[in-house]
Amino acid sequence: MIVASRYAKSLIDLSVEHKQLEETRKDMKTVKQVCDENHDFVVLLNSPIVKTDKKVEVLNAVFGGKISKLSLSFLTLLSKKRRESYIPEIAVAYDEQFKTTKHITTAVITTATGLDSNLKSRVLEIVKQSAGAGEVELVEKVDAEILGGFVLSISDKQLDQSVKRKLNDLRKNLLSNKYIPSNN
Repeated sequence: MIVASRYAKSLIDLSVEHKQLEETRKDMKTVKQVCDENHDFVVLLNSPIVKTDKKVEVLNAVFGGKISKLSLSFLTLLSKKRRESYIPEIAVAYDEQFKTTKHITTAVITTATGLDSNLKSRVLEIVKQSAGAGEVELVEKVDAEILGGFVLSISDKQLDQSVKRKLNDLRKNLLSNKYIPSNN
């Protein structure tokens, strides 16, 4: 969303100016987590019935002491400008812009059972070599439905080596080949 992206850019600039870029990233991750885990909180932010001063009170109660003064002031300003409904999207956009600023590549690996520490470090090595990125953030997901193997996503590229995909490919191949008996 364009509005969220613009506010996130403003927060990045403000954070750089105050030398709090990493701290603000941590704060925005906290904000995102609260929004993801508390549907009622997001509903409150979006509610046209709840007055701005009440929303500011709730923001202070929820985030006061948990995030920096800079981040809390930013959230308060958003509320006073009636932009509080964009807070969840701004938190996501901030993280994306932070990664771009710091040249961090995000790789998502999905496995059926999870990775042990040796395999995780090996995957990080391979991704760093192939992506040519300085820093790689590895997000690990577990999805038993892929049955085995892995699915690795980096930016707009995806390598699907899952058992589920291989079985689907085999099924499609078998269904598309018509058996023609020989006349011998």
